[in-house]
Amino acid sequence: MTSPIQETIVNDLLDSSRNLKELAGQSADVERAALLMVRSLKKGGKIVSCGNGGSAADAQHLAAELSGRFEVDRPGLPAVALTANTSTLTAIANDYDYSQVFSRQITGLLNKGDVLVAISTSGNSPSVIEAVKEARKHKAVVIGWSGKSGGKLKPLCDVCLCVPHARTSRVQEGHLAILHALCGVIESELFPKKKKATGYA
Repeated sequence: MTSPIQETIVNDLLDSSRNLKELAGQSADVERAALLMVRSLKKGGKIVSCGNGGSAADAQHLAAELSGRFEVDRPGLPAVALTANTSTLTAIANDYDYSQVFSRQITGLLNKGDVLVAISTSGNSPSVIEAVKEARKHKAVVIGWSGKSGGKLKPLCDVCLCVPHARTSRVQEGHLAILHALCGVIESELFPKKKKATGYA
């Protein structure tokens, strides 16, 4: 006999599965985002990412997969997460305003043709929106990751990948799937002859 807790777990996992299946319908947008990142990297650009909370972890995860490796042994790629330096984050938040913690960094970091991956599950995070506005001033490509309708973020992006769910946890699960899909395409496009690595963390 299944316990109430087990039923909750099963329903949660099935909901997650349905969410990812629906997200697969956005494969054309994911491809477009991946190829924009590939084009930037081929031209000597870099990938810069940002987000808050769980999205900050996703930003760092993306930078790690690109600067280290995803599934292929190959040279490291130029990728930076604006969430990683606590001294920088706290200095900007203390001296200016938290809404500027990413945009201030972008001012001295982002160049024309670079890519900003802006992550906000609601699409309305002030610090992420300000980062996107600053990236636009530098003529960078903006790829958004959001949920549901994409909020204020969506119209500011070249591509916005919106996980079709209202729950933050489902949106974050979708973002992880998108992250891995993007990294897979980037490696296959930039290093088509490289073999997959055998050891994993």
